[in-house]
Amino acid sequence: MGKALDGVRVLDFTHVQSGPSATQILAWLGADVVKVEAPTGDITRKQLRDLPDADSLYFTMLNCNKRSITLNMKSDRGKQLFTEMIGKFDVMVENFGPGAVDRMGFPWEKLQELNPRLIYASIKGFGDGPYTHYKAYEVVAQAMGGSMSTTGFEEGPPLATGAQIGDSGTGMHAVAGILAALYQREQTGRGQRVTVAMQHAVLNLCRVKLRDQQRLTHGPLKEYPNKEFGDTVPRSGNASGGGQPGWAVRCAPGGPNDYVYVIVQPVGWEPITQLIGRTDLTEDPEWATPEARLNKLDKMFQLIEEWSINHTKWDVLAMLNKHNIPCGPILSTKEIINDDSLRANDMVVDVPHPQRGTFTTVGMPIKLSDSPAEVERSPLLGEHNRDIYVQELGVAEEELAELSANGVI
Repeated sequence: MGKALDGVRVLDFTHVQSGPSATQILAWLGADVVKVEAPTGDITRKQLRDLPDADSLYFTMLNCNKRSITLNMKSDRGKQLFTEMIGKFDVMVENFGPGAVDRMGFPWEKLQELNPRLIYASIKGFGDGPYTHYKAYEVVAQAMGGSMSTTGFEEGPPLATGAQIGDSGTGMHAVAGILAALYQREQTGRGQRVTVAMQHAVLNLCRVKLRDQQRLTHGPLKEYPNKEFGDTVPRSGNASGGGQPGWAVRCAPGGPNDYVYVIVQPVGWEPITQLIGRTDLTEDPEWATPEARLNKLDKMFQLIEEWSINHTKWDVLAMLNKHNIPCGPILSTKEIINDDSLRANDMVVDVPHPQRGTFTTVGMPIKLSDSPAEVERSPLLGEHNRDIYVQELGVAEEELAELSANGVI
């Protein structure tokens, strides 16, 4: 059986992370993704290199299953080749600075004229308005989307999350928009514009904090561990901020990631008191109900930690799960790479590469029963120039060499 997006062709003008994360998902879903790079290549091919003269992990882990061609869009012949190409593709994705594609001579109206069925997706830092032309990076999006002001401990500075919610998070939002546009095209026969802003995507992922901002007008947020509240949602450390209190408790032997995150549901209180050897608290009116525990969450998790610090996080995980108590060990990046479950689910995979040998990457997080993804290596720079220019566009072999020599490809 074929892949979900078999027959869909994507012209990928993306670079760095937000765009490539989106087009990689489309490639894993079966689309033919042709990455268009300047003759010098995506900047991440050479960024954060761990091996000389080999594409960096930054590039290889965001560009699997794609083909690569080179094209200088500033040259007249380059623009002509692009004009010939665009009609052969269903989707074009870019994450250049605002207005960059327009300045190349290809605004949306022109692209629509060249290919009425084209879905043109753009990822930008911000939407229309005063921020439109500001530069955006991962942590800038976190700062302006609501994440940083609510991340960290109350007495400390705002913190960025290690999860790339600004870049890859925006990429996943772009995938949703592209797939929706492809589906709608089946009914209308027309392509359309898809735009996603990094600030908007981060805000969407922070919606529960805006929920709490509105709740705050009616009084303190009792499920937060903070003692005092101002007029904004505070940073609350590792508190879940949800209906059930949670916290990371220390475990043996006390290393930087020897923690288990524990959530205390009403039904879980009695087995927790048994595990920690405090059955006297099971029926104690000062502790027995969630309402009674709300004003002493710090003490509650301290009691749990006095027990957990005597056991490894794996033992704590086993004991808590035996009683169906929601929890999870804090996994280091090293533990994740070696995790048997993640490898068994093809979420951590090893991929052969002609320059690097073998590298480890994150697999496809979306599982389809009829068309499982197969992770293939990222392309070398311009590896598929001949496939596209000669075989598809009819460029003569002699001209291909000439185009390369003249910096057009």
